[in-house]
Amino acid sequence: MANKTTDVDKTLKALKKRHINAQHVENTEQARGKISAMVSNNSTVGIGGSVTVQELDLENLLLNKDCIVFWHWHGTNQEEQDAIRRKAMNADVYICSSNALTHDGKLVNIDGTGNRVGAMVFGPRRVIIIVGVNKLTKNLDTAIERIKTKACPPNARRLKKKTPCAETDQCHDCSSPQRMCNVTSIIEGKPGSIDMNVLIVGEELGY
Repeated sequence: MANKTTDVDKTLKALKKRHINAQHVENTEQARGKISAMVSNNSTVGIGGSVTVQELDLENLLLNKDCIVFWHWHGTNQEEQDAIRRKAMNADVYICSSNALTHDGKLVNIDGTGNRVGAMVFGPRRVIIIVGVNKLTKNLDTAIERIKTKACPPNARRLKKKTPCAETDQCHDCSSPQRMCNVTSIIEGKPGSIDMNVLIVGEELGY
């Protein structure tokens, strides 16, 4: 437990040095309270594809604040999902998770479509990134390894993708038409026009 606390403290200091707002909460209940305080009533809110957001049941929290929520998971086909993704990228607030967060404050993400990593750095006025302690990693190399072995395979299975990693839990740098590792981003500092906020939660969340 002491090591986890040290890792969180180190990461918070690194994020703040990179001019990214960062906070730590102990549990999901506190996380929901913080997020509710950061989102004004009647806001438009985009949500990136995120099991973490789903586990926190943030959509219902936002709807209870009379927010308009754009979440492409509710689209019934590709065209409808893409239309929702575009609305989400222009919302007042964008909420998502990060695939990995290094102890020196780098947010590392890999997308299949790229809408999430795009919205994290430009478009919405405020971005809230929720990170469970299971996603903290020592450095950039361990972050990439974590994503390709701990995040992508279960996500591929959840989405019923026919990729090699879904079967083996290992990255094959595949050329599958359903490949999920298409767009990699490393956020090393606060994007100029974004109010970026990272919330580290003292529980395991998402993949």
